[in-house]
Amino acid sequence: MMMAMATIATSAFAQDDLVKEAKKLNASGEFEQAAKVLTPALTSDATTDKAAAWNLMFTIKQSEFNKLQEIEVNNKVKQTQVAYDTVAMHRSVVEALKAAIKCDEYDRQPNAKGKVKLRFRTATAPVARNLRLNIINAGMFEYNKKNMAGAIECWKLYVDAASEPLFSEIKEMANDPYRSEICYYVGLAAYNMKDYATATKYAKFAAEDSAKAKDANEIVLFAMKDGCQTKEDSLNYLNTIKDLHAKNPSESRYFNLLMEYYSKPGRQQEMGAWAAEEVTRDPNNKMAWALKGEVEMNNSKWDDAIASYNKAAELDPSFVQVVFNAGVCYNSKAIELKDQLADKKTGGLTTENANKVKAVLAEAKNYLEKARTLDPDREKVNWAYPLYQIYYSLGDKEKSAEMEALINR
Repeated sequence: MMMAMATIATSAFAQDDLVKEAKKLNASGEFEQAAKVLTPALTSDATTDKAAAWNLMFTIKQSEFNKLQEIEVNNKVKQTQVAYDTVAMHRSVVEALKAAIKCDEYDRQPNAKGKVKLRFRTATAPVARNLRLNIINAGMFEYNKKNMAGAIECWKLYVDAASEPLFSEIKEMANDPYRSEICYYVGLAAYNMKDYATATKYAKFAAEDSAKAKDANEIVLFAMKDGCQTKEDSLNYLNTIKDLHAKNPSESRYFNLLMEYYSKPGRQQEMGAWAAEEVTRDPNNKMAWALKGEVEMNNSKWDDAIASYNKAAELDPSFVQVVFNAGVCYNSKAIELKDQLADKKTGGLTTENANKVKAVLAEAKNYLEKARTLDPDREKVNWAYPLYQIYYSLGDKEKSAEMEALINR
């Protein structure tokens, strides 16, 4: 036991000696060597005062940054070209802020009596606050070097540091004019690196600022969309769009993203329910009526589909797609009616029943001829074949021949 205690004591003295040596090196301006000597003591269990060790690292990195920044400023003011290490300058301010946070973490730990007595925060916090602003430049330095990971590291530190207990007594930290902008760029850079979780987190922070909300929410949506891997991810993405759509009903992009989501195979039933919600929410939304009609049409609910398409056409008489679809629905309804009324043995129709079918076909003809008028070159809808079917069924040989020629052209 005595040998073990002696070993522990020797180890503790050794680590404390590293701290003393690092202090001397820092005082003589040998910052890089001071940091190198001190580093083992920062994580060693034998170091008797971790808070003091980390505070020393903060001092070393702060001093290194100040010296290098002074050269940079003098070069600009005096128009000189004194060489200095720009990489070390930006890296030192990052390491200084990290060390200040780590120092405070150990400083907050209770002593042997269970009490917390802060020794460094009062002096460290205001200095670290001022240094923090330089983290933005450090991030820009990495960004300009195309080092996205380095830029993200810096900017995340800038944002996250504000909520550290170290700065809890500095009220000015809550009014950060740069926060939303930096959060936006973290989100954008992370999205480009396919780090969708980070992109979503920081873009949401940026979206808290109304001035950045529109652009930031776009990052959130596309990060969630591209990062979908599970059913839960997909539902989170859907609920996010729905929430944004509800808050910004006039913003068409959210409606369009919902439409894209529900248009995926296997989501027709969901599409129908959503479209029904949308026409209730906004009866003047022509696209919602069109989507409602599409779902009803796919389910062979011809009359319901026609009613929905008519509503869309009322809102926009030039909406040729819904006019065309209503005509197709009437045509399909006529075919279905013919099958229902046909004699079970002969397949023929009585005159009365044939007239019923022709009446429906006439409605189909009106809609499809209107579609032809709205889109004569068939750029949006191909009305030629269904019109051929209708003219043929109605016995109009001249017009059916005209349509046949168009189809074969």
